[in-house]
Amino acid sequence: MKAPRHTVRGTFTALAVSTLLAIAIPAAQARPAQVGGDAEALAADLVARLTTDEKLAQLLNTAPAIPRLDVPRYNWWTESLHGAMGALPTTNFPQPIGLAATFDDALVQRVAGVISTEVRGLHALARQTGRTGRIGTGLNTWSPNINIFRDPRWGRGQETYGEDPFLAARMGVAYVRGVQGDHPEWLDIVATPKHYAVHSGPESTRHEANVFVSRRDLEDTYLPAFRAAIVEGRAGSIMCAYNRVDGLPACASDLLLGDILRNDWGFTGYVVSDCDAVSDIRLHHRFAPDAATAVAAAMRAGVDNECSGATLTDSANLEQPWRDALARGLITLADVDRALVRLFAARLRTGDLPGLRPLSTDSVSPEDVGAPAHAELALEAAEKSLVLLKNDGVLPLAGTPRIAVIGPLGDATRVLRGNYSSPQSAPPISVLEGLRRAMPDAQVRHVPFGATYTDGDPVPTSALRTPDGAPGLLARYYNAAAVPPTRFGEGELDAWVERIGFDAEPIVSRTEPDVNSRSLDLAQVHDVHRVEWRGYLVPPVSGTYRLGLGGFNGEMSFDGKPFVDLRGASWNSLPTMKTVRLEGGRQYPVTVTTEARVLTGIGMVWKRISETPGDDLRAAAADSDVLVAVVGLTSDLEAEEAPIEVPGFKGGDKTSLDLLADQQALLEAAKATGKPLVVVLMNGSQVNLAWAREHADAIIEAWYPGQSGGLAVANVIAGITNPGGRLPLTFYRSVDDLPPFGDYDMRGRTYRYFEGTPVYPFGHGLSYTRFDYAPLVVQANGRDAGEGLRVTTEVRNTGDRAGDEVAQLYLDFPDLEGVPRIALRGFRRVTLAPGEARTLQFDLDPRDLSAVDAAGDRQVMPGRYRVFVGGGQPGDGVAGHHAEFQVLRTHPVPR
Repeated sequence: MKAPRHTVRGTFTALAVSTLLAIAIPAAQARPAQVGGDAEALAADLVARLTTDEKLAQLLNTAPAIPRLDVPRYNWWTESLHGAMGALPTTNFPQPIGLAATFDDALVQRVAGVISTEVRGLHALARQTGRTGRIGTGLNTWSPNINIFRDPRWGRGQETYGEDPFLAARMGVAYVRGVQGDHPEWLDIVATPKHYAVHSGPESTRHEANVFVSRRDLEDTYLPAFRAAIVEGRAGSIMCAYNRVDGLPACASDLLLGDILRNDWGFTGYVVSDCDAVSDIRLHHRFAPDAATAVAAAMRAGVDNECSGATLTDSANLEQPWRDALARGLITLADVDRALVRLFAARLRTGDLPGLRPLSTDSVSPEDVGAPAHAELALEAAEKSLVLLKNDGVLPLAGTPRIAVIGPLGDATRVLRGNYSSPQSAPPISVLEGLRRAMPDAQVRHVPFGATYTDGDPVPTSALRTPDGAPGLLARYYNAAAVPPTRFGEGELDAWVERIGFDAEPIVSRTEPDVNSRSLDLAQVHDVHRVEWRGYLVPPVSGTYRLGLGGFNGEMSFDGKPFVDLRGASWNSLPTMKTVRLEGGRQYPVTVTTEARVLTGIGMVWKRISETPGDDLRAAAADSDVLVAVVGLTSDLEAEEAPIEVPGFKGGDKTSLDLLADQQALLEAAKATGKPLVVVLMNGSQVNLAWAREHADAIIEAWYPGQSGGLAVANVIAGITNPGGRLPLTFYRSVDDLPPFGDYDMRGRTYRYFEGTPVYPFGHGLSYTRFDYAPLVVQANGRDAGEGLRVTTEVRNTGDRAGDEVAQLYLDFPDLEGVPRIALRGFRRVTLAPGEARTLQFDLDPRDLSAVDAAGDRQVMPGRYRVFVGGGQPGDGVAGHHAEFQVLRTHPVPR
């Protein structure tokens, strides 16, 4: 779809989300000190003073201001999956699949705490500049994504905490607690676990998919992480999904939103729809005959807040279906009031509205965004996310080796960020740059790769000069020639821009570090404007480059000639690039322009490539001691509903687990040189590593590791950091080993039900040291082990260097129909010095010991159980011990 012209679906992808523009309003008045009281009572009093029209306008994700009651405008659309996204450079942490690989929920809670601080800092900036009401300025976040990554083809699996419900639950709870804070009633940021429920691809059918799932799979796989986030984490919000579940749209399901969410789990917060999911009830599911009936079905099932993609372009009259539903008696004012009380109570709990507590930003300022301590945590998280899959002794590198960095991602920076991330994050560190920092005495050579689908890194400030010679580019902002309307009727925005045009003189001129859609920090820049970046591109070395633009609605001239035109491009497309020969140190004039029509997103990208990559590889290998091949995917290939179709990828999902053919050929050519081969894999999902497992000397799984990912990888290669991450996914050989993608039955999927032999199993990971375990001691809490039990062991570092061990507890159930093969029920990540031992205790309650029968009832089933604690799955050749225990009778467990 053409993002500048059309409604955009989904929880919109990073480039546009982080750069949407704002309309200025007067700065908020000073807030009174804490008053105290009950959030719901205060919210009910406020709602009672609203007119009907004022009420209906608050049901959308863009809630207008109500000046007579001092209610500022608010936008519920805020994203912070693994880093805040907004007007300032924020801290970019590893993609959630990488955070899951840390097996460290305490670390995830710390990461979420930093994200919360930076989201509040962005909100504080919005209050200072009058930019409240735009994406990325709210005190809530549409995170975490705790869907189960059930199939490796799903392009958005990178956003999740992996394939295991227990691991996803622990990480989800950690994230929720980290962003919301520890006050029993107040919330720093409202967390919104998503997408509830049974949502995990395919992307191409997500708006109309009717997912049939057994009661067992629903309770056993698809709901546990959501239950934990709500019941244990006390998440203040939840997002309902696009798909249908057993015939009912998830956003109109009494079972999901009523019986389970509010009745069984006691949820008292608000429900927000995925973007355009309410429209899907009518348009794609055909569950309602018209728009009014669709919104009524959603509200009566329990949806309180509708996200509409049309808000991205300030479309008018979006509340009309609600008005029609009310007029026709499909909903009542009591229904509307109930939803609004939930929404306003949340704003009171964060301090966005006065009366309950101080504003949660009182202790946070824009200066806290991107703080140095946050960058230190990003490096720690990246290091802990790395998984050493194989090591034949080549790692860590010793002495002052001659290293050749090969592969398309060796010098890449965009790949580090993953999806749902801000282009404005701290300067990213590639693997190439990381190795030069970590091993300053080594000879680190870069061998450019040929042109490929993963190309397209932001052109850095170091390669840009303003017209007067300063680093960066001169940016000029031209307002529309008239103040834009607050709302535009259907089709009116483009016509209005064409009619009005733009001012002849810029309202703001400033130096910016790169081409990146900004302006949220500029109160004087209007909602609709034109930006021009002008200066010089100065390549550091001579060579062949690919150069162009990513994003949409922009134009680029280069060396005095038109170069790229993206005015008709679709969001989530691959960058548009051309191949040019550039001379190092020469100044090439460059101009990039874009028209921000409320929605915007543009960036200048490049890649140095080789016209003879095979010859260059062989020449470098001859003069090197080791080859470090950095290969994998990007979050532009595996993505959300992307309009991309290239070999192995379609519509955002994968069609194959194989590496791209040119990358596989590179690895084989590297092996043929006879030099030791270290493979570094960057990706958000499983890749077939069968060849690499057999032929490479070492393999490091790096995921999309965040802003400091290249340094983290280098620290592991250099031995500065001892890797300790574990796989949160089963690495399969082929999609042929799996059921069809659209089949949500769990048989044959994930380590719990897969009957084949994986290339690498869930939980796998190596270290530069060794660990041993003492025999297990199992103690029942009551007369029957089914009432709960404690498992105790001791883990010892028996190697000669400090390292992290991830002790994993797996439960092997009685041989009953439908129960998992085994299931993770506990984990601890511990750091041990050489010779150091630590006693570990795992307390398993009845829910931990339970399984689900065919009727969907959870219970501890009678029979003999085996419990294993060790450094991976039992049978993976890892250190660890088994023990057995007996459950004498059935113990029902609440849903």
